[in-house]
Amino acid sequence: MQPYPLPEAFLKKMHFLLKDEYEAFLASYSAPSCRALRLNPLKGDLNAMLSLCAAKFQLTPVPWAKEGFYYEENTHPGRHPYHDAGLYYIQEPSAMAPASLLSPCPGDYVLDLCAAPGGKSTQIAARLKGQGFLLSNEIHPARAKILSQNIERMGIANAAVTCEDSESLARHFPEFFDKIMVDAPCSGEGMFRRDENARGEWSLKAPALCQSRQQEILDQGAKMLKPGGQMVYSTCTFSPEENEESIALFLESHPDFFLLEGGLEDGFQDFSRGNPAWISEEKTGDEAGKAYRAWPHRIKGEGHFFALLKKEGAGEGKENIRDPKGNIGGKQRKTPWEKGKDPGKKKAFEEFLAETLEGFGKKEAPLPWEAMPGRYLLFGEQLYYVHQAFCPEGGMKILRPGLHLGTFKPNRFEPSHALALFLKPDQVKRADDFPGGSREIAGYLRGESLPAAGAEGKGWGLITVDGFSLGWAKQVGGMLKNHYPKGLRRLS
Repeated sequence: MQPYPLPEAFLKKMHFLLKDEYEAFLASYSAPSCRALRLNPLKGDLNAMLSLCAAKFQLTPVPWAKEGFYYEENTHPGRHPYHDAGLYYIQEPSAMAPASLLSPCPGDYVLDLCAAPGGKSTQIAARLKGQGFLLSNEIHPARAKILSQNIERMGIANAAVTCEDSESLARHFPEFFDKIMVDAPCSGEGMFRRDENARGEWSLKAPALCQSRQQEILDQGAKMLKPGGQMVYSTCTFSPEENEESIALFLESHPDFFLLEGGLEDGFQDFSRGNPAWISEEKTGDEAGKAYRAWPHRIKGEGHFFALLKKEGAGEGKENIRDPKGNIGGKQRKTPWEKGKDPGKKKAFEEFLAETLEGFGKKEAPLPWEAMPGRYLLFGEQLYYVHQAFCPEGGMKILRPGLHLGTFKPNRFEPSHALALFLKPDQVKRADDFPGGSREIAGYLRGESLPAAGAEGKGWGLITVDGFSLGWAKQVGGMLKNHYPKGLRRLS
């Protein structure tokens, strides 16, 4: 007996597709959906995070994502301060497989074309390790805002967030990216167990309508992929029209692409091929590669489809790639900030750096974000540090061009929450640390000021939870004035 009704036409289709496995598939809908989180190595030592989280949330490994772990439902990691600090991203376990299949490497230029809410983007950024460039795009403004917030929470510097349609984006980035993630809009059949809205919105017409949109997105993605580059196509649906047929149609109209087998790392290899009881492998067209289907009665996760595509040709070196303005090697005109037209702002920024950052002014200690090749961008009163690959001019709808450093106020510079979440405690002169379950951390997340430890003083410092950055406070005398963003504060 199902705990909720499934569309009758959907059940008939699944019976036709699965045949002998249909009853096992149907039985999986009586089981609770699996819950998982993915630890964030950008925040610090992964083993330290695992040590803090393993017992607290009863973690067990997700086989196809090396930072992924199942957690027990009653442990509620989303409510813990570690979540606010960006130590992990809560993500459906099957949804971790496509980024593992794409296998981004440090130094790659990567596009996540349909990126909200940010699970795959933040997983890609973790694999880039702060090297290379990630463009996370989402066409819907409200969802793009959530995406931008998640990029910030996870402490990612080398990513920009845009709100564009795929055709417009392709005009800015012709043959630009090494790797592209296309987690395409779909009929959502694979999410029926956990999403009542997906069940209510489904119809027999939905797969065909989605296929048309998927082809358009894939076509534009192909234009943005460098020769020799790779693209993952992913959906969370069971419909062959949106999966194997979509891939077959794309390959037919793009003879310079072919399908690859997955299994680029041990964890994913076990998932896709090492245990055939977990997943089925489907040949697509006449190609030798495979497309993969995840079934909820075979794995601890929801329904998914994913395939790895490669564009023929040899990729050029980074020094020869074109930036969005058509320049070679990322050379761009200098911004007003770099031309020195804002000496007052520059002085205020340098005063903040000298007061706050450890080792500022020493040649052997560059600013933490300057490990990424980039430039400063002054947009109104907002200061960003932007990867050299990204040129935020030309009419693009941009929510986040790079790492938001802070805001200029009269005669002073106020650091951003994004900067707090990017920095490590040993990179600042003052960091006040409190345990995750402490009254102080609970009060800080509600917006309360805290008593300062030690001598009276003044200036910016980090509030940290068990050694991980959570946000800013400004010491005034014997108190730490709370600068946790009002929109993120808890009510209780």
